Order: sequence, then structure tokens, then C-alpha cells
Amino acid sequence: MSEITITKANFDTEVMHSDRPVLLDFWATWCGPCRMLSPVIAEIAEEYDGKVKVGKVNVDEEEELAAAFHVESIPMVVLMKDGKAVDTSVGYRPKEDLVKMLEK
Repeated sequence: MSEITITKANFDTEVMHSDRPVLLDFWATWCGPCRMLSPVIAEIAEEYDGKVKVGKVNVDEEEELAAAFHVESIPMVVLMKDGKAVDTSVGYRPKEDLVKMLEK
């Protein structure tokens, strides 16, 4: 399964009421490290299909969601479980670091 675009409109359904953990990638088109992280996020979405939902949040289009998560630097990855943020990573991280987040 590929990443899901997360918006204010689908946030409750896709994230807050998800039956599995959700990995949120806060990003922007102009952000170089975000573009470097994007293929890593796509790989994780494929490899964890059915176990983890992967959502992409464009901070320029979804300013309210970015503010709600106190996004100050991007890329920022947040792991959500049962509607709560349980782990956060800011900046480019190698795939191994993000996998460790998921495996905790």
C-alpha cells in the first residue's frame, strides 16, 4: 500500500481512529531533506503494508495539522498509536532509525 495523503478532513478517520499504528511524515515540496526521505517513507509503506499505515502531511497545505503537532523543522516523522503520538523524529534519518521506531 502506498502512502496516504493526510488532511484536516481525513485526519480523524485515518489517524485518530486507525486500527493500526500510523507513521506521519510532515514534509514540504521545497524541502531538500524531505525529498531525500520520501523514497525511504515509500519503502516503509510497502514493507509494513497491513501492519502500519503511512501518511504524508504537506505542511504548506495543512498548516493547522502542522501547528497541532508543533512542527518547527521538517522532515518530521511522528509515530501514532491509539490516537497518541508515541515517538517523533526530526530531520533526515536513515531507514534503520525509522524501522527501530516502528519495532519498539
